[in-house]
Amino acid sequence: MTKPSPAAVTDYLLFAQDLCKTYPDGNVRAVNGVTFGVREGECVAITGPSGCGKSTLLNLLGVLDRPDSGEIYFRGEPLSACHDLDRFRARRLGFVFQSFLLLPTLTALENVQVPMFEGPPRSARERASKAADLLELVGMGGRADHLPRHLSVGERQRVALARALANDPILLLADEPTGNLDSENSGRVLDLLMRLQKERRLTLLIVTHSPEVAERADRVIRIRDGRIIEDTAASRPAVGTIAAGS
Repeated sequence: MTKPSPAAVTDYLLFAQDLCKTYPDGNVRAVNGVTFGVREGECVAITGPSGCGKSTLLNLLGVLDRPDSGEIYFRGEPLSACHDLDRFRARRLGFVFQSFLLLPTLTALENVQVPMFEGPPRSARERASKAADLLELVGMGGRADHLPRHLSVGERQRVALARALANDPILLLADEPTGNLDSENSGRVLDLLMRLQKERRLTLLIVTHSPEVAERADRVIRIRDGRIIEDTAASRPAVGTIAAGS
């Protein structure tokens, strides 16, 4: 792996260098030599058909999985040198998933508090107050005491978005955040996500197969047949390939 210049790394909040990931059977390389950077405050959509590797890439960037080789830099520092990735992930990153991943036995208010136990120290009262404020922010203040099964799919995704903001992340990663929603709820959640990204000056990475979602981003990285075929950034480092298998 060729180490990027210090200038190339520090220009970006997140910089992926020569990332590779092979599936356990060894026959499919899910991510193959991918290099690109994301600037602070940027909204980037990673788009392409199912099975092209985009979700695998997002999992690597969010340190939910580790690359076989390559490096990820965050504010110029290599994450391979980070001694507590769980703490880094909890305090710097927020995640929104297509399937919401809310805990079924917890209320909306309690679900939003879950990440706070890995975040900066807060009392029980502070956690509850913070969660209530976030639910109000996403228009769910009146549903705080409801279990996920008593919420619509659109409401569940808004609770999941509030949870993603629990520790005031710098980088928000969203994997098909509107994939389980009808067109009306999809529009509402997307509008909310984009508004919060601007208001909170978040850096946002969205994996999506939806052209409507992708066109709202500042920049689009398109993947087809295992390769990044387009990056709409005006200026970017060289980009590698992603093999099928997301």
